[in-house]
Amino acid sequence: MGRSQETSNKKEVKNKKDKKRKEKEKKRLIKKETGKKASFDDMIAYVDEFGMISSTPPDPDKKSQVIDADTIVLGATKNDSQQKSDYIRKGVVTFFNESKGFGFIRDMENNQSVFVHVNNLVDTIKENNIVIFELGKGPKGFTALNVKLFKER
Repeated sequence: MGRSQETSNKKEVKNKKDKKRKEKEKKRLIKKETGKKASFDDMIAYVDEFGMISSTPPDPDKKSQVIDADTIVLGATKNDSQQKSDYIRKGVVTFFNESKGFGFIRDMENNQSVFVHVNNLVDTIKENNIVIFELGKGPKGFTALNVKLFKER
């Protein structure tokens, strides 16, 4: 006589599936007996004046306040000419490799190291030179753009 191909684990999985199928069928029968069908009105939700979700529509009599759209302040700021001047910085060249064409500038304002590439140079620079540059966003962080020589040391 051969052994049964069905292991105990397979039996457990089969029993769980059967049990789940029977429970689902019971729920379907109960739903059918009550006769309640889901309608579109049951699915609608409203938001009250405090931002809370409710099932009742808002009362139009409570709506007394008119909001002017121009008074709403968004998180984004408007561009001003004063803000653009913040991007122009002064710094000291800490390292510059002429053969490879890149280096680093230490920002005098916050002592942050900023990458500089030879393509962004206006004047030729060397280590320990004081330079003026614009701060820009590069692929890996901040990049110095339009680097000009301010003072040689």
